[in-house]
Amino acid sequence: MCKLLVALVLSALAAGPGVAAERADVIGTVKGFVDAFNKGDTRTAAATCTDDMCILDEFPPHEWHGAGAFSRWIADYTADAEKNGITDGVVTLGQPRHVDITADRAYVVVPANYAFKKQRKPVREVGSTLTVALLKSEAGWRITGWSWAKR
Repeated sequence: MCKLLVALVLSALAAGPGVAAERADVIGTVKGFVDAFNKGDTRTAAATCTDDMCILDEFPPHEWHGAGAFSRWIADYTADAEKNGITDGVVTLGQPRHVDITADRAYVVVPANYAFKKQRKPVREVGSTLTVALLKSEAGWRITGWSWAKR
């Protein structure tokens, strides 16, 4: 057991700070997207995404893909929120369950909660999951797809 532990520690050290920095950059992109969403800053949120992407979410039409997917999603999100009297939406992320990075691709699974007001009454959706796929480009990590799974 001791030899296994030493081997794991040595392999982690051999991976070096580059792996940790890469992981931090990936998580930073996901957090940046959520922070921008929480502030209502759709321009910054869109900048964390590729134009040609895929989104799965809980409200109709449930799926957006291709060029301009984020813009169509935000328009549908806004229309759905207005229709249902939803305001003040805020997503809170937990600690990632997975951050898998292979070359220029990354996959992140993170627990999330969504708090909002519906007809001015506070509502909390607890225990949802945000899953994100990313691509590394010259501009850094960009989101190529994400899905929201409500508990």
